[in-house]
Amino acid sequence: MLDISFIRDNPEKFDKALASRGAAAMAQNLIALDEARRAAVSQAQELQTRRNETSKQIGQAKAAKDEELATKLMDEVAAMKEQLQSAEDAERVASQELENVLASVPNIPLEDVPVGADEDANIEIRKMGTPTPMDNPKQHFDIGEELGQMDFEAAAKMSGARFVVLQGQLARLERALANFMLDMHTEEFGYTEIVPPALVRDDAVFGTGQLPKFKEDLFRTEEGFWLIPTAEVPLSNLVREQILDAEDLPLRYTAYTPCFRSEAGSAGRDTRGMIRQHQFSKVELVSVVMPEEGADELERMTNCAETILQKLDMPYRVMMLCTGDMGFSARKTYDLEVWLPGQDSYREISSCSLCGDFQARRMKTRFRHKGDKQTHFAYTLNGSGLAVGRTMVALLENYQDTDGRVFIPAPLQPYMGGKTHIEIAG
Repeated sequence: MLDISFIRDNPEKFDKALASRGAAAMAQNLIALDEARRAAVSQAQELQTRRNETSKQIGQAKAAKDEELATKLMDEVAAMKEQLQSAEDAERVASQELENVLASVPNIPLEDVPVGADEDANIEIRKMGTPTPMDNPKQHFDIGEELGQMDFEAAAKMSGARFVVLQGQLARLERALANFMLDMHTEEFGYTEIVPPALVRDDAVFGTGQLPKFKEDLFRTEEGFWLIPTAEVPLSNLVREQILDAEDLPLRYTAYTPCFRSEAGSAGRDTRGMIRQHQFSKVELVSVVMPEEGADELERMTNCAETILQKLDMPYRVMMLCTGDMGFSARKTYDLEVWLPGQDSYREISSCSLCGDFQARRMKTRFRHKGDKQTHFAYTLNGSGLAVGRTMVALLENYQDTDGRVFIPAPLQPYMGGKTHIEIAG
């Protein structure tokens, strides 16, 4: 959520930023709502002050045994009580209306983010590795089905489209990838491993920006819980409604969880295979830092995610997303796109985003320097380190051979019982 004082002081800059994200100008509407809220607050405060002063006068009148004046003043206090209640109600309504509109406004991009309407305006920052030439490379779903270890039909019978059943060595490969990623992020990069809930309440999903705007992208239980679309939600909410000690920052968390997305609006896209599913697994990275650390932390987080791809020796590129392609809560985002020979294209495998204080304001997450009474909103960042299913997709396609086997990269072999290849069981 954005700071209304920034919008009030910089209406033109704010509207220009919204325009770069394809959103309509909102400064004047928000300022008007804020003025209504401030007027209601002022009226309530003024009535409260008058009521307090009149109450004192009642005591003075009674002390002077002026019962007529005391009665008159008590009648005034009774009338002001009703007026104060009306003013406080008006304040609550105005504040809620302002908050509701602010909750639907996307974050403001940093100045170095390219302006553009869609992914065509994204900028390639660097490209790492060279794709291995292949003759007629297969896509991952063909490889998995031929191995007899990737079953979309069985999943569809029990759950419908956009689900998969993995078995045998592919099931173990998913576990191996997750363990390898977690070990790297905890042992090499200092993240704290967390096992969070996969079901969360409204406030948690609102805090990271999925609610209310993206309600249709989520799954909800009959009991009112939301299935997490990413571990970003519970990991970020670990510091919800807290005042952190500045000396304890940065905080860095990682988790391997199932993720659930309805894929609303994705009809017809990636209908085959594991690229876009309702349930998938991901290793997530979340950082909570002081504002001056935000930019460097984004570079650090991106490097952590890149290192996984480098260790697995898979070609990829780093893209800076344009204003029109960034997520709702982000101020700046790097996408990692891994090479998929079966698709003859690069596909996203991680997004690393700096959110500034946007989520912290929604979660009421602040920090304070030692000896300082003043608090400040923290900065949050999140990224995939990596999407496990998509990493499997990339591994199957990049390491397939003409004999129908798939080579297991050296860093994963200890997690796979020393095996060097995945092949048809037999």
